Amino acid sequence: MIDAHHHLWDPARRVYGWMAGEALAPLRRAYGVEDLRRETSAAGITGTVLVQTVSDLTETEEFLSLAAASDGLIRGVVGWVDLTAPDVSDQLARLRTLPGGDLLVGIRHQVQDEPDPDWFARPDVRRGLLAVAAAGLVYDLLVLVPQLPVAREVVAGLPDLRFVLDHAAKPPVASGELNPWSDALAALAKLPHVSCKLSGLVTEASWSDWTPADLAPYAEHVLDSFGSSRVMFGSDWPVCELAATYSQVTALARSLTPTDHTQIFKSTAESVYGLTS
Repeated sequence: MIDAHHHLWDPARRVYGWMAGEALAPLRRAYGVEDLRRETSAAGITGTVLVQTVSDLTETEEFLSLAAASDGLIRGVVGWVDLTAPDVSDQLARLRTLPGGDLLVGIRHQVQDEPDPDWFARPDVRRGLLAVAAAGLVYDLLVLVPQLPVAREVVAGLPDLRFVLDHAAKPPVASGELNPWSDALAALAKLPHVSCKLSGLVTEASWSDWTPADLAPYAEHVLDSFGSSRVMFGSDWPVCELAATYSQVTALARSLTPTDHTQIFKSTAESVYGLTS
C-alpha cells in the first residue's frame, strides 16, 4: 500500500511559518525517516510520497537525498520550485541531476497561503506550470474552497499537465456543511487530468471528538466526483497527529472506502506519479 501524502521536518534546522501558534505546538519537533518507517510498518504501508512543507529549494534537495537513502520506502518526492522564476525550467532540470533526482515526481506551492486570490492565474505562474508539464512532472494543487473556481479555470487551460488536488481542498468538516465545497469540487473533478487525495480530513474536523460519520459525506463526495481511479490515499502525517494517529488515519481511510482498496491505496498513486518499486 502507498501513502501518497506525508511530510518530514525538523524545526531545529528550518523555520516553518505555518507551524506558529499554540494549537500547532505538538507538531514542533523533528519527524524523520525512521519515525516514518515505524509508522508505516505498523500500518502496512510499503511506499510513500514525501511532500514539501516550505517554499525553500534546499528542502526539496534534502528530501530527494532522504528518499534516495530510504531503502525504497519513499518512492517519490513532491518538491518546490519558484514557479514565477524566469529560470524555473533550469531549476527543475538541476533537481533531476541531484542524488535522488530521479525520485522527483511533482511540484507544489502552498497557494492556500497566497493573499492574492488570483495568484494562481498570474501569467508568470502559468509559465511555471507549463515548465512543470514540460518536465513530465505532476502539480500538487493546495488550495482552499474559495480558491477552487480560479483553480478550475487555470487547470482547464492546462490539459497537458496532470494535477492532484491535496486534501480535497479542505472541506468544512467541523461545521458539517457541504456547499459550496461540494459543487466546486465536482466542477473540478469534471476535468479528466485532475486526481484527488483522500487526505487531511481529520484535521478539518473537530480534533478532539470527530467520528467516522462526520467524515463520511466528504469522502463519499470525493469518490462520487472523481471515481476510485482518480482518488489516492494520503495520511498527511505528521499533521494528522493533531487529531489522529497514523494507524487511525489509515484505518479510517479503509473504512471510508469499502471497495477498490487496491486502486485507492496503490494503483492511482503509481499511475499518476509514475512510481516504481
